[in-house]
Amino acid sequence: MTEIRVAIIGVGNCASALVQGVEYYKNAKEDETVPGLMHVNFSGYHVRDIKFVAAFEVDQRKIGKDLAEAIFTKPNCCAKFADVPYLGVKVLPGPILDGVAEHMREPFNVYDEREIKPVNVVEVLKETGAEILINYLPVGSYHATRFYAQAALDAGCAFINCIPEFIASDPIWGRKFEDKGLPVAGDDVKSQLGATILHRNLVKLCIDRGVLVDETYQLNIGGNTDFLNMTVEERLKTKRISKTEAVTSLVPYKLPTRIGPSDYVPFLGDKKICYITLKGRKFGNLPVTITAKLEVEDSPNSAGVVIDVIRAVKLALDRKIAGPLISISSYAFKHPPVQVPDPVAKEWVEEFIKGKRER
Repeated sequence: MTEIRVAIIGVGNCASALVQGVEYYKNAKEDETVPGLMHVNFSGYHVRDIKFVAAFEVDQRKIGKDLAEAIFTKPNCCAKFADVPYLGVKVLPGPILDGVAEHMREPFNVYDEREIKPVNVVEVLKETGAEILINYLPVGSYHATRFYAQAALDAGCAFINCIPEFIASDPIWGRKFEDKGLPVAGDDVKSQLGATILHRNLVKLCIDRGVLVDETYQLNIGGNTDFLNMTVEERLKTKRISKTEAVTSLVPYKLPTRIGPSDYVPFLGDKKICYITLKGRKFGNLPVTITAKLEVEDSPNSAGVVIDVIRAVKLALDRKIAGPLISISSYAFKHPPVQVPDPVAKEWVEEFIKGKRER
């Protein structure tokens, strides 16, 4: 098998966790159960086969640094769990567009466009031989996401959309990738054990056991720049849609629901705390209430999932499969092209790995 050449948009906490994770698991044994990995071997591809070849940023503290150094540069606060060696990947200035909200210009220390010019993204992707482009832009980056998705198409790269802007789940964009002979996966990555997957399973349990769910809500707080960015409600429209549909898609009736970020608490750093409440009626029309609290290190919670997505997309490239990847998207993302229960999505992925399912 060959290496998997990956480019990253946004060298924030999620990118830090991903880059650290590739180093941390490079010697993982395939015949053992490894904490944190769903698959050590993904149809012949090991975690160590992932190679980072390009990275794009707007924070001038990170631009010009090696990726191995940039992932630990402020305002990043992801836990350090691996010593990443020099990678030989210089972080490059990407276009700003709407990737930076006005209230985030100072926290992100955005470069001055009069002094620094953004690179030609398409040329960089071609020159570095990137096969897959991963989108880690901040929530609310509508135009910037579409700019990079088009750059991937123009450069002949597959695209992984980890944020709640709808690309893989948009039939128009899905068709664009299919017409170019390129795979696309997304949208809005699910964490390995995060608020969405927990909430989905609590609701599904109620439905399967005959409990009528009357209402449910999920409140999330955290202290990283993701939560700071989301303090402006206008950046949250697609995020709320993505997280809400991930839960309500499992319910065969209209369900009063409120889901999404509720506050930014700086001293929490990369820690995320989620509160879930669900109220319903069981046998005899008697009430039942479920409350749950989940506390995790936020950014590493998605890295293992993205490692599987990268390898699934590489398999699609090898097999010349184009357009939205239904199996891995349903398994790994909150707003995929097709919503199915998680056990079904997992079975689809296993079938895809074995070549029994095309997408």
